[in-house]
Amino acid sequence: MSAKRSLGRRFRWLWAAYAVSTFGTWLAFDAFPLIAILVLHAGPAEVSALAAAGAAVGAAVAVPLGPWVEFRRKRSVMVAMDLIRFAALMSVPAAFALGRLTFVQLLVVSVVVAAAGITFSAAAGACLKALVPPEDLLVANGRFESTTWTATVLGPPLGTAAIGLFGPVMTVVADAVSYALSALGIRAIGGKEPRPVRTGAPPRLRAGDLLDGWRYILADPALRRLFFNTVLVSGLIMATSPLLAVLMLAGLGFPPWQYGLAFAVPCVGGLIGARLAPGLVARAGRHRVLVTAGALRACWSLGLAFVGPGTAGLVLVMAVELGLITCMGVFNPVFATYRLDHTPTDRVVRTLSAWSVTSKATTAAMTGLWGLLAALTGPRTAIAVAGVLLLATPLLLPRRHDHPSQRESFSATARPLSGRQRR
Repeated sequence: MSAKRSLGRRFRWLWAAYAVSTFGTWLAFDAFPLIAILVLHAGPAEVSALAAAGAAVGAAVAVPLGPWVEFRRKRSVMVAMDLIRFAALMSVPAAFALGRLTFVQLLVVSVVVAAAGITFSAAAGACLKALVPPEDLLVANGRFESTTWTATVLGPPLGTAAIGLFGPVMTVVADAVSYALSALGIRAIGGKEPRPVRTGAPPRLRAGDLLDGWRYILADPALRRLFFNTVLVSGLIMATSPLLAVLMLAGLGFPPWQYGLAFAVPCVGGLIGARLAPGLVARAGRHRVLVTAGALRACWSLGLAFVGPGTAGLVLVMAVELGLITCMGVFNPVFATYRLDHTPTDRVVRTLSAWSVTSKATTAAMTGLWGLLAALTGPRTAIAVAGVLLLATPLLLPRRHDHPSQRESFSATARPLSGRQRR
C-alpha cells in the first residue's frame, strides 16, 4: 500500500476541491467570534452562544437531510451544499457593507453552514466509498488527513495576518470563495453518476429513516464501540479548548502570539501521522493500529493541567499537543476507512450523518458543561477532570472479536461511480 500511488484524475479533482475549501475554512478560523466582538460589540455570553448554538442547531437541522441525501446523486448534493455555504457566507460581507449586519444574521449563517457541512461530509463519504477501490481507501483518507493538518498549520496564521490588514469580514469572503471553487472542482470530476435506486419503500421521508443511522451504529458491535469512543474523545478534547485559552491567556499571562504558536506548530504532527498511517497498517494490521493509536491519543491531555508560566509552560503545551495530534493523524484515516468498510453502501449517508450530528451535539453540550465546571473549580481542575476521563476511553475501542452484524463486502458493493467525494 503506497502513499505515493496515483488514484486517478477524478480523485485529484476531488482532492483539490477538498483542499481549497479546507484552507478557506481554516483561513477564516474564529472569524465569526471576531466579527461579533469587534463589529457588533457582543459580550462573552453572546460569543459563547454563537459558538455552541450554531453547531448544535446546525446538527439538528441536518438530521432529516441524511435519509434525503441517501438516494440522490452524491456529487450533485455536494455541489449544492457548497453553493449554499457560499451564498450564506457572502451574505455577511454584503450586510456589513450596507450597515445591516446583526448578531441574529451571524447565528443563522452559522447554523446554515453547519448543517450544510454535515450533509456535505455524509454525501462525500458515500461517494468516496463508491469511487475509490477498497485497497486505496486508506491512502485516500490519509491524503485528506494530511491536507487537513497542513491547512491547520498554515490557515490560522495567514488568517490572523489578513484580519490585521483587511478586517475579519474579508476572511469570510475568502472562505465563501473557497466553497465556490470546491463546487467547480467537484463538477470537474466528470462522468455521469447514476441515481441510487431505493427498493421496497416509497421515495418519501419517513420517521424510521431519520433514526436508521443510529440504529445501524448501535446494532453493530464494532461500530457501536468506535462511535462512543470517538464521540467522547472529541467532546472531552474540545470542551477543554476554551478553558486552556483562559488559563494560558488570562491566568498565566501568555501573549496571544505564543498561544497561537503553541497550537499551530504541533499540527505538523498530524501531517506526519497521516503519512505514517498506511505503512503502519501494512506492517501491523489495521485493527492493531486503530486500537494502539486510539489508546495513545487519550494519554496526552491530562498533561495540560500542569502547564505553568514562561518558556517551560509553552514547551509543555507544545509537547503535549504534538503527541496528541500525531496520534490523531495516525488514528483518523484508519478510523475513517474502518467505518466505511463496516457500513453498507445504502446506509453510508445516514450512518455518517448520525455520527456527525451526535459528535457535534455532544461537543456543544460538553463545552457548556465544562464551562460550568470551570466556573466552580477553576479551569485547571476542569482540564484535569477531562484528562482523567479520557484515560478511560480506550476501553470503548473495538475488540478483535467484534464483527459487524450486517457487514457488506467492498468487493461486492464498491462499483466505481463517475465521480464522488469524501468529507
